[in-house]
Amino acid sequence: MRLPRFFAKKRGHRRTGSEVWGSVGEALFHAVLVVAGLAFGGLLVTGVAVPEWRMNHDFVEAEGTVIGKGLGRRVVPAGSRIDTTWQPGLLLRYETPTGEVESWAFRGPRDSERDRARARLEQVALGGQVTCWYDPAATERVVLERGYNWWMWALTLLLPGALLAFGGAGLWRSVARWGKSEERRAVARPGRGTRAAGPASAEHQACLPACDNLVNSPGTILRFRLPLESPENWTLLGFGLFAVLWNVVLVLLAVNAGLDLLGGRLDWLLLAVLVPFGLVGAAGIVVFVRGLVLTTAVGPTQLEISDHPLRPGGNYEVLLAQGGSGTFSRIELTLELEEQATFRQGTDTRTERAVVWSSSLGSWRGLQVAPGTRFEAGVSLRVPDTAMHSFITEHNAVNWRLVVRGQPLRWPAFARSFPVVVFPTPSRDPTP
Repeated sequence: MRLPRFFAKKRGHRRTGSEVWGSVGEALFHAVLVVAGLAFGGLLVTGVAVPEWRMNHDFVEAEGTVIGKGLGRRVVPAGSRIDTTWQPGLLLRYETPTGEVESWAFRGPRDSERDRARARLEQVALGGQVTCWYDPAATERVVLERGYNWWMWALTLLLPGALLAFGGAGLWRSVARWGKSEERRAVARPGRGTRAAGPASAEHQACLPACDNLVNSPGTILRFRLPLESPENWTLLGFGLFAVLWNVVLVLLAVNAGLDLLGGRLDWLLLAVLVPFGLVGAAGIVVFVRGLVLTTAVGPTQLEISDHPLRPGGNYEVLLAQGGSGTFSRIELTLELEEQATFRQGTDTRTERAVVWSSSLGSWRGLQVAPGTRFEAGVSLRVPDTAMHSFITEHNAVNWRLVVRGQPLRWPAFARSFPVVVFPTPSRDPTP
């Protein structure tokens, strides 16, 4: 059996990486993430979730007699110093179905001050009765307090879940693409095109982009209202979801820390986690609010067109409507042609885009839009007779769009894109 080469063909004075080994490396990387998520989640479940669940559901309540007291000491090296913490401990005698048992149980959180821990210990008198819970499977294991460490449960779900989701999706994608060429994956992908008006071959139809979503919204004055193509809106939605989910976890951690403080306990690890979590949560809210203000401050932009899809040499009417309030120093409407090329460079896939042709349809300056109204302007659009029609394949695409660019007086400039589709003229359609 011959192993695949580590390098593919030579490019200039260098050789590109092998696509096979690149796929293997990508699959191994995502597999490591999945294994790490399983291992980390398993440790948290077995070390935190299961013990706490058993303590709160399986442990048996009993009345214990305090027959001894003491301070438990814990020494932890911390760089050049040694941190020592103290925790009150009680020696209890309690009854179980198998007989009387004596065992130590610790009460409350650890304290770095020995005197404070001693003061808490002195609050319990020898010979007094306290409520305790023991493990029926190991009766010598006893606790004085029950409850859930909610921030550890949040970490148990959040961190391993993120590793499993990201690693699992990448591993599934690598396995699904293994041994398949770009062309074969393109054939397997659900239809990306739509039928053109008039006769055309199946191959030619497959290259035409779908325009069903561009003609399903009627306009108020002209025939169709064009949809807004705005990647910024998806980015804003992603920031919003991140800010909400992150701050929900932050609130759970903060509530747990507050309950500990009210109970006279101080969890330094939880407080250390809260600080960076709080900074990230605040930054997420600031980024989302800023993006929301910039997106909504200038008002909505709408375009209506008299017919769609377009044809080379065709004449069409376009209605521009800009909402909002305030002064716009400039608004311009242009028709643009963009070429897109996707290619592999070594083991990487790159996509480059370039506007190769543009034509100004109208420009307006010094506009004053009153609140509750909108600026409206109608223009004529003519597609050049020699215009290349729209098409989309696995590696190349030709996209037409109408772009509205504006400069509000007190806000950053904006550019909003409205895709359109140009079909070939009937005379250019190939016969079956």
